Amino acid sequence: LAAADPRVLALAAQVTESREQDIPLLLLKLKGILNSASLGCEEPKKIKQDIYDYDLTQYCMLVLRQDHSRLRGGWATAAQLAEILSHCCVGLEVKGDPEEFYKKFLPSAIDNLLVLGRRLQARFIRALKDEEKQDFLCWFQTVTDAICWLFGGHIQLAACVLQNDHFLQLLITDDVETAITMMSVLHNILRVNSSVLLQVDEETLHSVLDELVYKLSSTTNPVIGNAATKLLLLVAKFCKQLVKLLTARYKGLKGLLSKQWTGKGFDRDLSQLLDLLYLEQSSGKEEMQRQHQAACIIQATWRGFQTRKRLKKLPQAVTTLQRSFRAKRQQELQHLKKQKEDEALKLQMQLQRQRAMRLFHERQLALLEIIHASQVNKYMEEMEGKSALTIQRFWRGYRARRNFHQQKQSLKEYKAAVVIQRAACKFLEKRRRRRLLSPWKDPKGLTDEQRLALQQKVDDYIKLHPASQMSEEMSKELHMQAQEKLAQFLLRSRLDQRAAQRREALLAQVNTDVELLMSAPGLAKTTEKDLDVFMSRSIPVATKARQSHNTMLKYTCWPWWKKLGDEFMEDDVIPDDALNAELGTLFIGGRK
Repeated sequence: LAAADPRVLALAAQVTESREQDIPLLLLKLKGILNSASLGCEEPKKIKQDIYDYDLTQYCMLVLRQDHSRLRGGWATAAQLAEILSHCCVGLEVKGDPEEFYKKFLPSAIDNLLVLGRRLQARFIRALKDEEKQDFLCWFQTVTDAICWLFGGHIQLAACVLQNDHFLQLLITDDVETAITMMSVLHNILRVNSSVLLQVDEETLHSVLDELVYKLSSTTNPVIGNAATKLLLLVAKFCKQLVKLLTARYKGLKGLLSKQWTGKGFDRDLSQLLDLLYLEQSSGKEEMQRQHQAACIIQATWRGFQTRKRLKKLPQAVTTLQRSFRAKRQQELQHLKKQKEDEALKLQMQLQRQRAMRLFHERQLALLEIIHASQVNKYMEEMEGKSALTIQRFWRGYRARRNFHQQKQSLKEYKAAVVIQRAACKFLEKRRRRRLLSPWKDPKGLTDEQRLALQQKVDDYIKLHPASQMSEEMSKELHMQAQEKLAQFLLRSRLDQRAAQRREALLAQVNTDVELLMSAPGLAKTTEKDLDVFMSRSIPVATKARQSHNTMLKYTCWPWWKKLGDEFMEDDVIPDDALNAELGTLFIGGRK
């Protein structure tokens, strides 16, 4: 292997040892190294290979990403580094890892150059002084020349440039100088690779063509118009397939070109573009005529088939039409007849009303002649009162009938809901009373393993909690003690029960006496029967029993609407509230 160039080695050592802000100025020495190589020999290739091997091109590419307004040298250094990077990459034949160079390094270099171009374009647009604008424009053109030089040496980069979003952003601008520069870059792309527009995706292609047509329609600058026209002509010449896209997507393009840009100094290119567009339109018209004739033939055949099919069904259709016509005519005659009857009835009713009114007025006149003059006002007031009552009666009847018809449906729905609820409650109550206990389900049998595990648990528990041993004498003594306590408890509970019954009897007797005293007559009206009531204890009991029996008989004779809530009660059960409402609480008195 040949030794590396000593200048490249020295520069690489300086870049490695220097500070970051000094690297851009050091990399400018690459321009002198590249210019010192003699053309037409292998020395330039060797120098470029050494520069790439020692990562100096990588340093150049990384420096382009930085904001050069804060670095030494400024944007002029950035433009020179872009030019150096493009010259280092063109003519370089990488031997170590060509795939990384062509698929990673070169696309990254293009992207960094386009980012640098966008920054220069933005500062050119924002600059206020003419000298600053001129400097930024010069540096911007240097960067675009570097891009053109790079994809001119590597043709595959033309599609990469065209599909890059930064290139589209650079192209979509209203500034005249930078727009002309970017259209020249696009022109160089098409000259280097004429089929590049067919290699990019449809969205990118439409974006580029939309921008060119927009520039033609939105400006009157002849320089912009000339550049856009040349680009469209180049596209139409190199890519015949795109002529159809131009005529189909931009229908007013021919009129725009012929009206707005004729006589602006580039009539030759303009006429060639118009000829291509009109030629494609004429061929498209011929194709449309041929398709139109084919469509007419298909339609004629289809109409003939439909007509023959309709003629076959004509007898049945005529019969159906006659039947429908007769039915419709009969319906119209019935309607006319009914209308005449309604009119005759209306006329008859009107005549009857007129006759009744005439008779009524005649009768009133006759009565007025008979009645004395002093009684006329009284008679008229009576007639007005009767008339008002008649009108009110008819109005109330009409309103009642209308309200009844309105409430009839709601009343019907309410009754239906009551019937459904009653049936559902009755069904649920019967099912609750008749529900049987679920049969005993034997537990699932244990497997041998579960039985052994359970037995082991029982044995362990017995070992941990052993039962206390008791002798036979101790168990007998304990049994005798339990029997004695049980006898004492039963005797005590029997005595308590007798005392509770005695208290209830006394309370009942007191309540009965109080009630008898409250309902007893005064001393002046007292009879022997009243005395017997207080002397005998059986008479109040018989009286209460008779009242209870009468209440039960009354309850059984109640109408159905009083027992709506008691459908699901037992037949021999009387509601407590009914008995209490009729006779109050029944107390049975007695003596011990």
